[in-house]
Amino acid sequence: MHEQTSANPADTPPAEGPTLFDWEFATDPYPAYAWLREHSPVHRTKLPSGVEAWLVTRYADARQALADQRLSKNPAHHAEPAHAKGKTGIPGERKAELMTHLLNIDPPDHTRLRRLVSKAFTPRRVAEFAPRVQALTDHLIDAFAARGEADLIHEFAFPLPIYAICEMLGVPREDQDDFRDWAGMMIRHGGGPRGGVARSVKQMRTYLGELIHRKRDDLGDDLISDLIRASDHGDHLTEGEATAMAFILLFAGFETTVNLIGNGVHSLFVNPDQRERLQASLAAGESALLATGVEELLRYDGPVELATWRFATEPLTLGGMSVAAGDPVLVVLAAADRDPERFADPDTLDLSRTDNQHLGYGHGIHYCLGAPLARLEGQTALATLLTRLPDLELAVPSQDLRWRGGLIMRGLRTLPVRFTAQNT
Repeated sequence: MHEQTSANPADTPPAEGPTLFDWEFATDPYPAYAWLREHSPVHRTKLPSGVEAWLVTRYADARQALADQRLSKNPAHHAEPAHAKGKTGIPGERKAELMTHLLNIDPPDHTRLRRLVSKAFTPRRVAEFAPRVQALTDHLIDAFAARGEADLIHEFAFPLPIYAICEMLGVPREDQDDFRDWAGMMIRHGGGPRGGVARSVKQMRTYLGELIHRKRDDLGDDLISDLIRASDHGDHLTEGEATAMAFILLFAGFETTVNLIGNGVHSLFVNPDQRERLQASLAAGESALLATGVEELLRYDGPVELATWRFATEPLTLGGMSVAAGDPVLVVLAAADRDPERFADPDTLDLSRTDNQHLGYGHGIHYCLGAPLARLEGQTALATLLTRLPDLELAVPSQDLRWRGGLIMRGLRTLPVRFTAQNT
């Protein structure tokens, strides 16, 4: 996307501002976000769905909004006109009765459910899972290493988190390919008609409900079994809540990591000096640059472009603008994380950046529960790719890559690469 001010004198920005949400914007939204931060930091716009919402683009305003309890996650607070009904949130979740999950509720229910899920999603469990993530990573690379070429999205970045979260949830191996198919439908149709995604959501909901029933008689060491134990031990997790929680752990836990890996590899390709630094650090057996590097990749071109929907429960002022009760508010994480008021040289990728309180995982009570797993998968995927396939490179010009449309997520459709074929 071209800078929106290029055809105008520097002191007379265009009155209407940049075009948002078209394909050119999807390829590179950052110049448009820079314009909004400077000229209209809390910006009222009509989304492609026809829903009107406020976009929050400055870091300070974004951080405030993410923690403001007057901005509810519950869609019941949306003062929606008829044409907007069902056009917010995850397609199909309303009809599939999957609304009672952490992305859609407020305290005290949010506090109760998050406490229960946190018991099952502990850092200890994630750490114990690290060898399995490494084994999955190596297995996926083994499948294409001898060819000397691959599509890193469909052959690597996509299946890795799907199989990982399925195993953590306790989905039997023989059923995991079904989840891969359903998740693939969500990825392919994320920027198009909501119906394709809604069908996959319904299939997932039906399967998870049946799996919870089966596991009641055969509890294991997995997240779904832990959710069942919580609901059976007087902690007031209903069967519907358990199903919705299992669904959102899977839904929120795969596409974000697909994009973290895909966007991260792409960012390293277009910043070869940083890629060389990381490879040299890995070759020396160091881990510090990998750890700070994944956080910087999350800030620089993260997997979640806009935080999920919020709705004002009362009139409030945000960034000097009056937001009416019932108005939707979308915090633009991608804009906030490149705010020069918060980050030095924000458009520069610096893998050693340490002052990096990015908002890629959110902020406040809705901070991403799966952040430790996403970090583990991102670090494992990048380190293994760069170590096993050291001359990995893009197989097409970067400008020929296509980004998926859609509102919340930011990710590539494909990432064709080539490298020296390896004997596995």
